[in-house]
Amino acid sequence: MALVLKWAIRIFIASMVAIVLYLGITAVQVWMTSRQHADVHADAILVLGTAEYNGTPSPDLRARLDEALALYQEGRAPIIAVTGGRLAGDVYTEAGVSAAYLHLHGVPLSSLVIGSGSDTYENLESVAPQLKQRGASTLLVVTDPFHEDRSMAVASTFGFSPAPDPAVESPISGWAAVPYFFRETMAVAAGRLVGYGTLSHWLHP
Repeated sequence: MALVLKWAIRIFIASMVAIVLYLGITAVQVWMTSRQHADVHADAILVLGTAEYNGTPSPDLRARLDEALALYQEGRAPIIAVTGGRLAGDVYTEAGVSAAYLHLHGVPLSSLVIGSGSDTYENLESVAPQLKQRGASTLLVVTDPFHEDRSMAVASTFGFSPAPDPAVESPISGWAAVPYFFRETMAVAAGRLVGYGTLSHWLHP
């Protein structure tokens, strides 16, 4: 009995060490990806959705859109895909507000792909068919730095070759970003184990 207990304790400790190492390595990868900025051209720019306030982009969403607008004006990609749905009670979708903002700032409607989605996986799922119909295979992924690693991983699952271009003016920075990095670490760790599509289905059945 004592021998069984000893082995059980060893297995438990080894499991805890493995989990801590896995999460630690994932956290480092999420952080390192957040600091990358690709200096490349692509077939399209992908903007991940986040909150809008009654038809107006939140500061966080505006930072993403301004980053995408700058890339578009530099000629880095000819198409911008915007994503994000609406919460209960909302009148506007995040993607619709994003498209209106970009169009107001000079992006023609013909250069916009408008999607939807309640999470990162659904965001990609909503625009992937349209982007592929337009011949897009490479993407510049625009989102907050802490969200970049997971966004690119999900984009890869849809067959795209993503490159990071996080929003440099994101209002979520410094110590305020720490909880977001923690959440992303857990989401990436879980997504790698069960699949990002499965994780999305669990969260939004």
